[in-house]
Amino acid sequence: MRRVLVIPAAGRGSRLGGNTPKPLVLVEGRPMLDHLADLYDGFVEAVVVIAHPSFAGDVRTWARRRQRVIVTEQAQPTGMLDAICLATRAVESMRPDAVWITWADQVGVLRETLVRLAGAEVERPAAAMILPTVRTPDPYIHFDRDGAGRITGLRQRREGDEMPAEGESDMGVFALRGTTFTSDLPVFAGQVIAGIGTAERNFLPFIPWLAARREVATIPCTDPRERIGINTPEELAVVTAWIRSRRARE
Repeated sequence: MRRVLVIPAAGRGSRLGGNTPKPLVLVEGRPMLDHLADLYDGFVEAVVVIAHPSFAGDVRTWARRRQRVIVTEQAQPTGMLDAICLATRAVESMRPDAVWITWADQVGVLRETLVRLAGAEVERPAAAMILPTVRTPDPYIHFDRDGAGRITGLRQRREGDEMPAEGESDMGVFALRGTTFTSDLPVFAGQVIAGIGTAERNFLPFIPWLAARREVATIPCTDPRERIGINTPEELAVVTAWIRSRRARE
């Protein structure tokens, strides 16, 4: 299956401190983008990175060390949905069977999970989207499901939604069929408005919207720690320690 990876990476990483753009922050001595490029090598044929204009030049310099990387820019921080949609022209030019999306800070994802995600694409050919999910206490994101197990809603703490004590959330990795990306996502993007709490156009509400129209499948993650995105120095320390311990066992 021909796949393209889209990495929305326009965040400046202000909560991490320092002057390094977030996607180029070092984790175990290497930029986040290097971790992701190596992790997804063998699963995707090309990578599209969406960067902020203030550091797009630095990302392009990084990209010259890699193969099959396209860098585009998001001038205004209007949300993940708009960042992802900026990859449309590049995706359409490559006409992949599938488009995988990952947040730039999800560097702790395990290859075992990606292997099962690729297998699920074969096993569930009718699924418009497949994503790994994780059960966690005090969730930041939670998917509601109906009695048949279909995702029917999304709750987001940052939007002020009432959250359950334990929930099911994404882990920042999504596998879309190529037609889902080029056909369904633009329709959703033409309808969605900015969130009340964030004033941004978010991607995650696309999941229940799509599930009401097409098949959306989920698989369990391999380890709950895969869900940790690096937004603060504390999270950077946690993910770094986990990667270090994994390498020590190899």
